[in-house]
Amino acid sequence: MTVSISVTKETAAGEKRIAMVPKVAKKLGKLDVALTVAKGAGQGSRIPDEAFEEPVMLSGRADEIYTANVVLAVNAPEPKQIDKMRRGSVLISFVQGHNNPDVVATLQKNEITCFAMELIPRITRAQSMDALSSQANAAGYKAALMAANSLERFLPMLTTAAGTIRPAKVLVIGAGVAGLQAIATAGRLGAKVYGYDVRTDTKEQVESLGAEFLVAEGVKAEAEGGYARELTADEKQKQQDMLAQNMADADAVITTAAVPGKPAPKIVSRAMVEAMKPGSVLIDLGAAGGGNCELTQPDEVITHGAVTIHGPSNMPALLAEHASEMYAQNLFNFLQLILVEEPGQDDAKPGDKTHRLDFNWDDEILAKSVLTHEGRIVNEAVAKALQTQAE
Repeated sequence: MTVSISVTKETAAGEKRIAMVPKVAKKLGKLDVALTVAKGAGQGSRIPDEAFEEPVMLSGRADEIYTANVVLAVNAPEPKQIDKMRRGSVLISFVQGHNNPDVVATLQKNEITCFAMELIPRITRAQSMDALSSQANAAGYKAALMAANSLERFLPMLTTAAGTIRPAKVLVIGAGVAGLQAIATAGRLGAKVYGYDVRTDTKEQVESLGAEFLVAEGVKAEAEGGYARELTADEKQKQQDMLAQNMADADAVITTAAVPGKPAPKIVSRAMVEAMKPGSVLIDLGAAGGGNCELTQPDEVITHGAVTIHGPSNMPALLAEHASEMYAQNLFNFLQLILVEEPGQDDAKPGDKTHRLDFNWDDEILAKSVLTHEGRIVNEAVAKALQTQAE
């Protein structure tokens, strides 16, 4: 039986991305699946319905979209939409289960096998499926542009008949994918860039992009999986003292710090903002997790004293076209792990081969990215977080 795959229309406020784009849909069609895209799903990404060519089908009916064998989405559907899914079907999307207990409970109730894209392990073989990284690249790039646009100053050094203007100083806190992209983009725009991360092994990456790496003496917080661990009280104070000194001299600060499954770490205090130069800017990419700055208001632009603070909670949606393209390719690469070629097709042409759904739980990527399966929360970290919340 042909595997049916559907693509939802996103309903979250401000979400402009789509989980599939036409050029990736063509590649998916060669796997002999029945692909249906919700009408109008690509509107926010400037992808008209007619851009999806046959054999892709378009549908405006929820019962057709949510009853496919596999449902693809950017963000997890709402519980009432998940209730329309077939028992035992598959959902692949970002879920952030620790923040969405109702969604996880509904996935359990309906025995949905859910693969959460934020749980893709950061191993070499999974790089082409790492949606967190692809979307973080978009966020970091846009953050640097937002800082440049918000500043009422030049970023590069300018030598003119009226004199020389020194380059703006941009401080990027967090040297993960988003932070490194922000560093690279600000550098290309001509700013003098400084980078900081508690993981001192990122120093070489920061410096390779032409930025200066800042060091908080005695603070080192590498953790498993390439993420940062939470700091002790003493380490936090050392970090803040060093950052406060550098923020006071910065024109723009971009914060990108995140700890998976937990609220964004508070790095920037009110006092640190108040010590910044008049007219400077702070872009907080941790806004969705509560913000790296204690003054940040998600999805708001506020002015504190003479400092402007941006709190975008979904920066990739501001680059919806290319963010969607990268995400769709991430999904396509992941789907190839669960779409297994039917046996006995050695002589068939690639486009004529049929596939079935199959889960190889010995595969590290599948084993670590599955959130729910057969009515259970499989991911231990999410299960523990939700249990703690319930207590």
